[in-house]
Amino acid sequence: AARQLFASDAPELPTGEQVVQVVLDRVRWERPRDFGEVYLAHHLWRLLGLEDLLAQRMVGGEQQVAWHVMAFILTAARLLAPSSELAIEQSFYPRTALDDVAGVPADKVNKDRLYRALDRLLPHKSAIEAHLKERLGALFDEPFDILLYDLTSTYFEGLAEGNPAAVRGYSRDHRPDCVQIVIGLVVTRSGLPLGYEVFHGNRGDATTLDEMMAKMEALYGKASRIWVFDRGVASEKNLEALRTRGGSYLVGTPRTLLRKVERALVEENWSLVREGVEVKLVPAPDGSADTFILCRSAERRQKEAAIHDRFETKMKEGLTRLAQAIESGRLQSRDALQQRLGRLKMECSRVARAYQLEVRGDGDSLSLSWSRDAGRAAYMRHTEGAYLLRTNLTGESEQALWHMYMQLNDAEAAFRTLKQDLSIRPIYHQIQRRVEAHVLVCFIAYAMYRTLDRLARGRRLEMSARKVLAAVSTIKSGDVILPLVDGRELRLRRVSRPDPEQAELLARLGIELPERVGIDSITGPM
Repeated sequence: AARQLFASDAPELPTGEQVVQVVLDRVRWERPRDFGEVYLAHHLWRLLGLEDLLAQRMVGGEQQVAWHVMAFILTAARLLAPSSELAIEQSFYPRTALDDVAGVPADKVNKDRLYRALDRLLPHKSAIEAHLKERLGALFDEPFDILLYDLTSTYFEGLAEGNPAAVRGYSRDHRPDCVQIVIGLVVTRSGLPLGYEVFHGNRGDATTLDEMMAKMEALYGKASRIWVFDRGVASEKNLEALRTRGGSYLVGTPRTLLRKVERALVEENWSLVREGVEVKLVPAPDGSADTFILCRSAERRQKEAAIHDRFETKMKEGLTRLAQAIESGRLQSRDALQQRLGRLKMECSRVARAYQLEVRGDGDSLSLSWSRDAGRAAYMRHTEGAYLLRTNLTGESEQALWHMYMQLNDAEAAFRTLKQDLSIRPIYHQIQRRVEAHVLVCFIAYAMYRTLDRLARGRRLEMSARKVLAAVSTIKSGDVILPLVDGRELRLRRVSRPDPEQAELLARLGIELPERVGIDSITGPM
């Protein structure tokens, strides 16, 4: 047999024989399975110290398969091929080399054991968050001076009647027909996750900040940090709470405040912070001691103007159709007209404030007239692409403050990853603790995803985490079957050799693939 089929550290045949004769035309390759991705996932799991952490904490109960190993299987599946626990059992696990990487036979991985692993994992949520903060900070020398906070919603398939947190509320997923939960996530300035909380589906954004501040202080102490969040969270009550705690903030403001700085929108003295984006300091419109930064974006203005034009056209066409229906006699009920006007104003809320509508009479005398408020219409055009920031920080330029606020995009990117790459939605679990455990697994998988992203960036690889995983996905493991002339078969479980591009990628990530997995064996009659 060719010597390269044998691992360099174990050249002997399984039976101790030195020479065997192989029937070359019957050599075959069996059970090819995905190896590159799962090996990389296991590398990230160990790099983050999760194997050691959970091996210490997830003890007791059934030990046929260690609970921390099942936690890794759940997280690897979420990272590589998000699916249900049943799909992990039936399709994901059998097609991968996880039985060799994790050391768990396929017949031991079933949905019931996976469900129990979720139950076992959830009590360690706070410990995992604290551990990841320390580990990520050590790996990437990440400062925790800026906390980016944002929220999203995630809906359920099914009624989730056993979960009191699953209720209807404002759906960011455009699924108002489904019950949902709200998730608040805190990340660093570069998008590394620090912690999260699950809230009831009808929870208002502004009401969640107190809990998140208390959580961050409990986990990481009361050191002065800068909170960055958007206008949905920036209520006056929350800002006062931050000031009382000695905290700093940089936040978006409600659009209604733009009315108070309208004159500044048409004045000069803007500073260019990057191509198409200008900022300026303006007097506090609410009389507070905070610093206010007026910003306008050419790209954002173009987008908002196009949306404005679309709704303007829709509003005019809708009013014209109603007037024509009245004139033709098809619409004679004042109540029906008011209802249809209400729907039209709701559909065109972006521009409806600039229209003054007047309904007169009823029946045959019913009439509708309208006019546009030129002042309101002009204001709405002036504010296109504009937004207002406020902060209690001192000594920072408006350009630096804008750049700091733009880092909130990393929190929004985290939710895109959770929803698109890691499929946190929709949720099929119906029991509250399983829902919370599902979110925890997604959070851990996201930490692994961001770790890979940062590693790739640090090694100057022009690839996202998803592209790195795709690049190694063609690396397989399988059994090389060498039929012997005496009727026996030599079974060698080997990993396919990476191509030059894959080898370069793995080398730059500091990952060395094993030459073999499993145990070589000889089967058949002597």
